Amino acid sequence: MTLAFSVTPDVPAESATPVVELENLVVDYVTRTRTTRAVDGVSLSIGAGEIVGLAGESGCGKSTLGNAVMQILRPPAQVTSGRVLFAGENIVERRREELRKFRWRNVSMVFQSAMNSLNPVMRTGDQFVDMIRAHERVSKHEALSRAGDLLDLVGIDRRRLRAYPHELSGGMRQRVVIAMALALRPELVIMDEPTTALDVVVQREILQQIRELQRELGFAVLFITHDLSLLLELAHRVAIMYAGEIVEEATAAQLRDDPRHPYTVGLLGSFPPLRGPIERLSGIPGAPPDLGAPPSGCRFHPRCPYCTRDDQALYARQVGERPLLRVIDAGHRVACHRVTA
Repeated sequence: MTLAFSVTPDVPAESATPVVELENLVVDYVTRTRTTRAVDGVSLSIGAGEIVGLAGESGCGKSTLGNAVMQILRPPAQVTSGRVLFAGENIVERRREELRKFRWRNVSMVFQSAMNSLNPVMRTGDQFVDMIRAHERVSKHEALSRAGDLLDLVGIDRRRLRAYPHELSGGMRQRVVIAMALALRPELVIMDEPTTALDVVVQREILQQIRELQRELGFAVLFITHDLSLLLELAHRVAIMYAGEIVEEATAAQLRDDPRHPYTVGLLGSFPPLRGPIERLSGIPGAPPDLGAPPSGCRFHPRCPYCTRDDQALYARQVGERPLLRVIDAGHRVACHRVTA
């Protein structure tokens, strides 16, 4: 369901110094019997103080991409080519000890099902203390004091530091996890479906808080979700991911007003508007492809309403030639053979 925010003012990508840059990133799941390419040649930058949304259906590679930025991929997943640049340095080449210091201090993450990521048998404050003292030489008293300040920051009474996770509501647990992600003042926070398990009212409150914190503290955000309507309300720029690839990238306003890729149009037609006339939802026919054996040509062509034999030359390209992500307007990139400008 769409939330009643106004669209965040656009921030020109060229005006923001990149915090993280992905260059032709490839992530494979390699087993003895097959290789599944979950992220296939993705290039994306996130500027300082910018909220970048990443949207797509389940299984398209969004979470894998986020884990690659955080460098927490677990076997059989591995970065097989491309680079993840943080402040100009390729973090894929960093050693384990360097990555341990990098995580949470430079880049932190709010995971899927974050409400269940807290240790159920530890008090909330003790979990803050363990995380902070793993990265900084501070006393327990100082760490608890900082934890209380962080809870204040996300609108929770600091006395809740003595509470166990089961004593907190779902929205409060979500705020606790967000506060932990901000504890070391990282430059980038990756949020992977942070509001999926929450009702619409609490979801709205959490999103408002994320935006307020981001404006106050200045960190960049990579917000991963399947809900494109949510990103149109929250993000400065949005990248649409399908079958391991970015198929469209634009500002939130451009994507709202002039979506160009058929997949983006299908996503936008899959949720009801809060205002205006009642419209029939269209949805997208079919199912996402097997990433272990994706279709040739455009990976969306088996589901694309415009992939017909009426134009034989175009059809041949759609089924046989992989479209490249190219600029069609300032800040707007699309990978589609039908889109020329």
